[in-house]
Amino acid sequence: MSRIDPVWATVAELSTAFGERTLSPVDVVDALLDRIGKREALHAYIAVHEAEARLAAEAADKAIRSGHRVGPLHGVPIALKDLVDLQGRVTTGGSKVWQDRVSPVTATLAERLVAAGMIVLGKTHTVEFAMGSFGTNTHMGTPRNPWDPTVHRTPGGSSSGSGVAVAAGLAPVAIGTDTGGSVRIPAAWCGIVGLKVTAGRISTYGVLPLSTTLDTPGPLARSVEDAALIFRVLNGPDPRDPQTLAWTPADPLPQLRGGVAGLRLAVMPEAERAGVAADVLAAYDASVDALAGLGARIVRPPLPHRFSDYAAATGRIISVEGYRFVGHLVDDMSLPVDPHIRPRIQPGRNVSARDYLVTLAEMSEHRRQFAAALADADALLTPTVQTAALPIDQVDQSGTAAYFTRAGNYLGLCALAVPNGFTPEGLPTSLQILCHAGQEATALRIGWAYEHATDWTARRPA
Repeated sequence: MSRIDPVWATVAELSTAFGERTLSPVDVVDALLDRIGKREALHAYIAVHEAEARLAAEAADKAIRSGHRVGPLHGVPIALKDLVDLQGRVTTGGSKVWQDRVSPVTATLAERLVAAGMIVLGKTHTVEFAMGSFGTNTHMGTPRNPWDPTVHRTPGGSSSGSGVAVAAGLAPVAIGTDTGGSVRIPAAWCGIVGLKVTAGRISTYGVLPLSTTLDTPGPLARSVEDAALIFRVLNGPDPRDPQTLAWTPADPLPQLRGGVAGLRLAVMPEAERAGVAADVLAAYDASVDALAGLGARIVRPPLPHRFSDYAAATGRIISVEGYRFVGHLVDDMSLPVDPHIRPRIQPGRNVSARDYLVTLAEMSEHRRQFAAALADADALLTPTVQTAALPIDQVDQSGTAAYFTRAGNYLGLCALAVPNGFTPEGLPTSLQILCHAGQEATALRIGWAYEHATDWTARRPA
C-alpha cells in the first residue's frame, strides 16, 4: 500500500511512487475522476476527458510495469486551460461564441506533456479570451475559490479553473497562461504555486492568443519542485514559435536546492505598500524576514517607475493586441460576449499604429531602465496580489487585480508566486519572486528555499 494520498500527492511524489511501483496511474486517475465528480460545484473543469484518461492510465501502468517507462512524468495526470488546443477537440477560450470551435492543431506544450507520458484529465475554465484577473465568466460560469465553502470568492484569472483544480485536489498540476498575471493571480488566491516564464521560454503555438508580445504559458502546481519539473519538460525551442528560438533548453533542478545564502533580494519601495491589505503586508514582511534568516541579503534599490505605470502600459498593449484577435467578436453586439470583457478589449480599436509602436518602444526603454536599476539584485520581492480573494459580488470589473503582476510581463521578467500565509479568515496570501529574463532557475531556487523553511503548502481547503 502506498503511503501517499493519490488525490493530494505532488507530481514529484507520484513520480517516485510510480517508479517504485507502490502506486498505479490507474488508481490515481480513478481517485481524481471520482473527486472531480463529487466537486462539480467548484466548476473547475469545462470538460473532463474521463474515458481517454482512464485508457491512458491503463496504458501507462502497463508500460511502467513492463519496464517501458518513458520518463519521470509517465502516468502523472495534468489539466489544461481551455486555451490549449488539442486537435479534434473543442477549445472555447472561455467564450460562448466559440463553444463549438474544434481545435485545428495540438499545441506544442500539449505534445510535449503527452510525449513525457502525462495524462490529460480535461480542460479547465478560463475568463473569456483570457482577458481578466478576477476569474469571472458571465456566460460559461465562474469557478469557486475552494478556500471559502460559504461565500463565492474570486478564484483569480484568467486561469481560474486551473488554479481551483490544483488547489481543490482535482489535478496534481495544471497549465495556465499569463499575459498580465493570469498564472500568478489564481495561484495566489488559491494558495498554490504559479510559474510565469520569460516570453519565448515555452512555446505558445496552439495556444489561443491574447497578446503575442506578452503571452506566456506556465504551470500551476502544489510545490515549487513540481513547477520546476513541468518547466523542464515544456521549455525549449519550437520552430513553430519563433520567440522560442532565442532560448536554449533549461533544467532548473540542479540548482533547485541551492539555497538563498548570498543572494541579493530587493524589496519593493515604501510607496508601493499603500493600497495593500494589512494582512497581505504582514505576510510579505514575514517572508522577507524568513529569506533574510536563510542568508539572503535584503536590498532596497529605487525603482525607475511605479508598478501602476507598468500596469497601465501593459493594459494598453493587451487591448491593442487582443483587439487584433477578437475585435470582430467584441464589436458584434449580437454575439454573447461577456459584458465585462468588451470594455477591456474595445479600447484597442482606437489606438493608432503610431501610438502602438511608441508604446512598444517605451516598453523596451523601460526594460532597459529596470534591468539597470536591478542589475545587482537576483530578484525583486512583492506581494503577488494586494488583497486576499474577494467575494464575487464585491469585484470592481473596471479594475484589475494585476497591480504587482503586470510588471513581470511588461518588463520581460520571469516570476514565481508561492503561498506565504493565511488571513484570519483562512484565505491564502502569496509572495511574488520576480527575476531577470531567463532566470527561472533562480526564481524556483528562491521559492524552494522559502517553501521548505515554512509550512504553508501543507494546508488544504475543505
